[in-house]
Amino acid sequence: MRAKRSVFRWLIAGAVLLGALAAWRYAFAPLEQAQPELRISIERGGGLRGIAASLERQGLEVSFPTLWLATRLRGDATRLKAGTYLVAAPTTLRVLLDRIVAGDVLMAEIRFLEGWTFAQMREVIDTHPDLRHDSAGLPEAELVGKIGVTAPGAEGQFLPETYRFASGTSDLDIYRQAHRELRRTLDEAWQARAPGLPYASPYEALIMASIVEKETGIEADREKVAAVFVNRLRIGMRLQSDPTTIYGLGSRFDGNLRKPDLLADTPYNTYTRAGLTPTPIALPGRASITAALHPASISALYFVARGDGSSVFSDDLAAHNRAVARYQLKRR
Repeated sequence: MRAKRSVFRWLIAGAVLLGALAAWRYAFAPLEQAQPELRISIERGGGLRGIAASLERQGLEVSFPTLWLATRLRGDATRLKAGTYLVAAPTTLRVLLDRIVAGDVLMAEIRFLEGWTFAQMREVIDTHPDLRHDSAGLPEAELVGKIGVTAPGAEGQFLPETYRFASGTSDLDIYRQAHRELRRTLDEAWQARAPGLPYASPYEALIMASIVEKETGIEADREKVAAVFVNRLRIGMRLQSDPTTIYGLGSRFDGNLRKPDLLADTPYNTYTRAGLTPTPIALPGRASITAALHPASISALYFVARGDGSSVFSDDLAAHNRAVARYQLKRR
């Protein structure tokens, strides 16, 4: 009987010792990892066994029994959040689990520039290493349907800004976020618009904003550029915008806009067609949206680039021709 009690005591002592060792390893012993810094991804619905196997494949030594015991004692077995995490050595299992439970995922960012076309935006999204590319290969019509765009096409439907996201986020989420920001910005600007503007809808204002974006050389000229095009719309004068014509040429444009290009009729050639283009021609930023809805109070109908980024604005053709002769012809 005494022998049995002695064995039992030794078993208890051994269990206590093993528990103490496990607790020490959990709290203080650094995990073995293949590299000093690891990006580890935890997928949704993997379960503890799947998570442990995935971590080991990614170079972090966390066995299933160890993970199972630690999460059961912590009460966190069902609270591990999917995502991508940066693990820098030395890291203990306690610190790792604290971060995974808190969802302290690795953040990334993506930037879209004012004046980009949708094609340029999509190329950046398609090649971003931290996004999950769920839209890869989708036709544009199918893509805009998935993200809730109701306009005729994707052009101009996203606000150019810098967006932060958790690594591993679906690219569709980025499209949705950028579209929501565009809609919110446009709707707010439309509600506060100046009176008497020649737009039938916010979409027409967005088209104008995209033209202003591509035509503006410096910030100080933005409202004046908008005023010129608004003034032309009011009197039925053609916009005669080079960027719209270039957009209509597509891949045919070789970087040099020639007279035959100005005569080549397309829906976007504002030298041959009156009114606004059918769609935006680029991603307009906040400033261009504001300018399109709050143009300067000037009567100018023309402008020409000085060559330093700024423009000269003229009320009549004679003054415009003089400005062209001074700032453009003498440079040729």
